Amino acid sequence: MNAQFKKGALELCVLSKLAEKDCYGYELTDTISQKMVIATGTLYLILRRLKDDAYVETYLVESEEGPARKYYHLTEKGRQYQRELKDEWLAFVKTVQEIID
Repeated sequence: MNAQFKKGALELCVLSKLAEKDCYGYELTDTISQKMVIATGTLYLILRRLKDDAYVETYLVESEEGPARKYYHLTEKGRQYQRELKDEWLAFVKTVQEIID
């Protein structure tokens, strides 16, 4: 997959997965990497930026398999942002499709 295409869509992918359910970092990375190749630390940079912008919040959950896991939860502001990005993405894809057909 073209790296520039992926870069533009990855934030929307993260937000969309978090709109479905809260996830911890590795779970999110694993879920997305089943569909596209991503570098291990890439999502953590996106998650940090989303947290800094108040689109996500974090909380810890104890794990039986090791240290506590940091879960990411989409805030209402994040849900609105995800919807806006999704609408923009779909309009963009439609426009590109019209051009290349």
